[in-house]
Amino acid sequence: MKVLRTPDERFDGLAGYSFAPHYLDVASHGGPALRLHYVDEGPREGAPVLLMHGEPSWSYLYRHMIPPIAAAGRRVLAPDLIGFGRSDKPADLEDYTYERHVDWMSQWLTGLDLNHITLFCQDWGGLIGLRLVARFPERFAAVIVGNTGLPTGEGEVPLAFKLWLAFSQNSPVFNVGWLVSKGTVRGLSASEKAAYDAPYPSNAYKAGARRFPALVPITSDHASVAENRKAWEVLEQFDKPFVTAFSDKDPITKGGYRIFQSRVPGAKGQPHARIRDAGHFLQEDKPMELVELILRVAPT
Repeated sequence: MKVLRTPDERFDGLAGYSFAPHYLDVASHGGPALRLHYVDEGPREGAPVLLMHGEPSWSYLYRHMIPPIAAAGRRVLAPDLIGFGRSDKPADLEDYTYERHVDWMSQWLTGLDLNHITLFCQDWGGLIGLRLVARFPERFAAVIVGNTGLPTGEGEVPLAFKLWLAFSQNSPVFNVGWLVSKGTVRGLSASEKAAYDAPYPSNAYKAGARRFPALVPITSDHASVAENRKAWEVLEQFDKPFVTAFSDKDPITKGGYRIFQSRVPGAKGQPHARIRDAGHFLQEDKPMELVELILRVAPT
């Protein structure tokens, strides 16, 4: 396995992102150990709030949310998935699988021995984060899902996702900052788009970002369908607070909150939110609404 590491200077002076880096090594399935980066802010004795990003973003996505959650006495952790942000980046598309991502994050979670966690997850942060909940339900106190899902190869695939899948696998240009900006309502500044581009000095670093859309189990022939179905069996017994916070202007996950509200026992009677005037990356459009919801749900 060839592994790339983004030079540290690429992260100097990023707009709104001055958090100290933290690292934990995870095993890489026969290759060298991989360095996984995470933000870790707030009091160490505070109840953990885990913020998980998706595709093609990184922990920069949570820069507006981390300080106020930490100021409220919670320990805020925002990891960069392998292949993203300041984490190491295997260079080949074949190095990335859904199950490897779950295993990498499982090693990180248990390596830090996190418990009593409130999870907020969006996009692939949900596909991976919900698998962590299913694998370690005793470690989680509450879950908030936004613009995500846990697909099992059934149902109709939204046209917006089909177009995104085709673009991600075929376009010679994959401008991460531009893509994240297009997934917002407000649009990003030039400096913000540059920050999303920072982890990728060249196309060689983008294998993880390129690979993710093809890993979504949208048909029964996809890998990880069986594993996701088993995860649903656990979620269907999960009776701790489970809250949905989907935006109103995301064509990919539109209506996705319904399956969680109908199948997860902990969703009953919760303060589910409909985030108005927000796109796929609702953390960029409405960060403080999400902060308020997290602090309302997260134990102290």
